[in-house]
Amino acid sequence: MTPDADTQTKEVQGRDLSVTLEDGVGLLVMRRPPANYFDEHLIGRIVDAARALDEDPQCRAIVLAAEGKHFCAGANFGDGGGFDQDRVGVSERLYRRAAQLFEIGVPIVAAVQGAAVGGGLGLACAADFRVADAGARFVANFALLGFHQGFGLSVTLPELVGRQAATDMLLTGRAVRGEEAHAMGLVDRLSGPGAQREAALEWARSLAAAAPLAVRSIRSTLRGDLSRRVGDALAHELSEQARLWATRDCAEGIAASLERRPPVFRGE
Repeated sequence: MTPDADTQTKEVQGRDLSVTLEDGVGLLVMRRPPANYFDEHLIGRIVDAARALDEDPQCRAIVLAAEGKHFCAGANFGDGGGFDQDRVGVSERLYRRAAQLFEIGVPIVAAVQGAAVGGGLGLACAADFRVADAGARFVANFALLGFHQGFGLSVTLPELVGRQAATDMLLTGRAVRGEEAHAMGLVDRLSGPGAQREAALEWARSLAAAAPLAVRSIRSTLRGDLSRRVGDALAHELSEQARLWATRDCAEGIAASLERRPPVFRGE
């Protein structure tokens, strides 16, 4: 049985994130439309909210969603904010917080609309399951920006799609559409256009209907040492990112992206 149907809905509205708990399902909605770029503040809020839900006996599953056109376009390198001022320091703190997502005990379903790009793809891959429609785009665009992948994708992406497909996505930076993503295992269920969130909530309700202690136990066994491996990968990813962020190719890749033109890389 799911938690008592008479349990009152719990809801917290914030500028960047809203949190709702109803029918055993916690719903986290990022509120930075249209692209939902993240920074260390937003990642910290997501982690804190997920941990609070994880500790609430009424919560048995979590849905991670977003307002606006896109699920998440990752970090914004062009707004003159923290990433530009202290990219390595901000990223180190952000990754430290992001690693805590992999310690959550209840299953997480991501509802992906539009694009999940770069770190946004990493955020989607931190969930147990992903729901999207055929028009969704999943993009590991790091090589096109001139630096190494992050957000634990070195571990999570190959586990989801296999080493060869992950290597293709990471080396080419190409966009993978919803149907191809479903075929390769990156998307678990396809929904109709605009129906991602409701499909994810329906799936989460079915997870919440199962025995909660058994769900946590089974999930823990299947995940094994995933949290440790992601933590190790994050440290390596940041080291490589810090090295490549200092290159001319990276400056060119980011500038080209902001200017919406093809980059010209010179191996420098």
